[in-house]
Amino acid sequence: MKKSITILGAGGKMGQWFTKYFTAQDYEVVGFDSESPITDKAVKKASSLVGAVLNADIVLLCTPTRRTPEIIRLIAKEMRRGSYLIEISSQKSKTVSALLKMPSKINPVCIHPMFGPGAKKVKGQNIISIPIRDAKNELNMVKSLFEGANFVTIDAAEHDKKIAIILGLTHLMNLVFANILAKDDKVSLTERMSGTTFKIQKILSESIMTESTELIETIISNPEIRRAAEEFWKDIGRLLTDIQEGKSEDISNYIKSVQERLGKNSSLEVSYKKLNTMINAIEK
Repeated sequence: MKKSITILGAGGKMGQWFTKYFTAQDYEVVGFDSESPITDKAVKKASSLVGAVLNADIVLLCTPTRRTPEIIRLIAKEMRRGSYLIEISSQKSKTVSALLKMPSKINPVCIHPMFGPGAKKVKGQNIISIPIRDAKNELNMVKSLFEGANFVTIDAAEHDKKIAIILGLTHLMNLVFANILAKDDKVSLTERMSGTTFKIQKILSESIMTESTELIETIISNPEIRRAAEEFWKDIGRLLTDIQEGKSEDISNYIKSVQERLGKNSSLEVSYKKLNTMINAIEK
């Protein structure tokens, strides 16, 4: 008998990725999506949210972060005893609260896959695991589903703080950068003049802009981003003031301080070599 999994939000980008992944793993995939059409013919389409989860052994939520806690509350009481409910949202505080309130008959699993729908394989990808009731059992469960992935276990509060930097600040900076590019009425000239740094930054910002408006808004609305964003804004203001006032020594000291502190945990020279390797690969 085939293993089976139900994917809620199967018509979205990540839903489609997981549909293909589990189909390739020889799972029977049941899908439901109230917002996006499910086009994969290998998916058995459910006619309702409740109908999709009633007999499921595993339910995977690929739903918008803001709706995930509500969906958990709606389906948990309908799911069969001993089944697993796995959610993948990018913010965990409210989601974890909803998972903890589920009936004890359901096994909650809280993860955050740190890759997007463009990933070619799961091997080597990072997946964050947030313990809910039984950390060991939950981790073993996802390890069995995603063999070859790298796993990091962390609590919900620390997850949201780290994600504020990993996703929140990077999305915020690149959103504003992309907005400046979008206003450039001579962008073709800008591109002809550009060097390595600009090319990589442009690719990164444009790639982020392929994500849904809702996802980007959710990521930069992480409450934990405020501290990092305020420090970012404060330092930009400080540097601009120093530039205007001709305080070259203060600017140099700031740069040296960053180089020294960053260099304690990273090899800046290796990073520079990687940057050029990336450009060479892109331009082949």
